Amino acid sequence: MDDLATLPRREIRARDRDGKEATFTGVALVDLLRLAGVPLGQELRGQHLSTYLLIEAADGYRVVFALPELDPAFTDREVLLADRRDGQPLAAAEGPLRLVVPGEKRHARWIRQVLSCTIRRAP
Repeated sequence: MDDLATLPRREIRARDRDGKEATFTGVALVDLLRLAGVPLGQELRGQHLSTYLLIEAADGYRVVFALPELDPAFTDREVLLADRRDGQPLAAAEGPLRLVVPGEKRHARWIRQVLSCTIRRAP
């Protein structure tokens, strides 16, 4: 959480699973990757393209993002690790952190209660 506090804050307006529009505030996943020294932009090529981000929730639910899905050199979509919804801290059932993935038809990767983010490389 201390590392997240050093990153730029962003807002995204998106519809949740119930179709309700809300403003989510937090940090862009790409900024977290930069902080961790993950290769992005011109460095994201060759063997680095098999690198992925594994995100795990408190209940054991896990999802994966290939790095190009998060890198602004490849996409305009911004994925947010949010800690606020409509100006308020996330409810305990959602937070303290949740993933917001605008533009996806299903909310299967909108993980609640994010516990960890791990970088791995596919074999």
